[in-house]
Amino acid sequence: MAERSAFGQWLHYAADSDIWWSFKSSATTVIAAAVTVLIVAMAFLAPVIAPHTPFDPSTLSLSDGLKPPVLFSPDGDWSFPLGTDDQGRDVLSSIMYGTRLSLIVGFASVVVAMVIGIGLGLVSGYFGGAVDALIMRIADVQLTFPAILVALLIDGVVRGLISVERHDEIATFVIIGAIGLSFWVQYARTVRGSVLVEKNKEYVQAARVIGLSPVLIMVRHVLPNVTGPVLVIATINLGLAIITEATLSFLGVGLPSTQPSLGTLIRLGNELLQSGEWWITVFPGATLALLVLAVNLLGDWLRDALNPKLR
Repeated sequence: MAERSAFGQWLHYAADSDIWWSFKSSATTVIAAAVTVLIVAMAFLAPVIAPHTPFDPSTLSLSDGLKPPVLFSPDGDWSFPLGTDDQGRDVLSSIMYGTRLSLIVGFASVVVAMVIGIGLGLVSGYFGGAVDALIMRIADVQLTFPAILVALLIDGVVRGLISVERHDEIATFVIIGAIGLSFWVQYARTVRGSVLVEKNKEYVQAARVIGLSPVLIMVRHVLPNVTGPVLVIATINLGLAIITEATLSFLGVGLPSTQPSLGTLIRLGNELLQSGEWWITVFPGATLALLVLAVNLLGDWLRDALNPKLR
């Protein structure tokens, strides 16, 4: 009854090794994937492979503070290959733990944005009328504001409603929600456009004839046909979400110093940059740039690989 969905087509292409051939034929994509896997593995294996536990006060010593990287100074210590900050925390270990938190926030933010955007896009495209007009006008209004301003607004509202101590306890969830609510529009508009095309096709009409509910039709028949574009948006938005979290943390309105992400590490290092301790901020910044670049390159490849017109 149902035509082959976009997701089904993607699986078919993958089974025929089209996706794999496209992947391995691009050296840039292979390198980007390798870099992404390496950074993600180092981040989530940090409790096991990190040389130190940088945010456990009992393991820190101020006498280890501000040690330079071993490759840039004869005064370096191989116990701290990328140097230490003013509190004696190992920069390499801090980057591993900070990257893990940045990735968690990024992934969770994308999931929140996908759930909200896909749900609203399905409803808007399938039912149309006043519901469609209302959702799309809200989306149009939000598009007039940069995502970072929307996230700042949401975070500011939460800070005004609860105490500072309570906010620090739930800061991760606040940032995830703020970023997720900033990125839902792209998913909603993309899904709506696909639904407008799919809802008038024969397999949807047949589903209506046999008495399936609108919710079941949207989830079982229409939703699989928008998976391809959504996957591309999600991949690209992952990099944007990580950058947005880093920006908020750098501005001091993101994650607290007790839960340092890459953005928090860059902010803390920036305070000592003028004193000559450049490594405290340069290495986390380089990690952030490398991660986002690799993810964006994968997103570009996935967009081209799932576009039949480019085959």
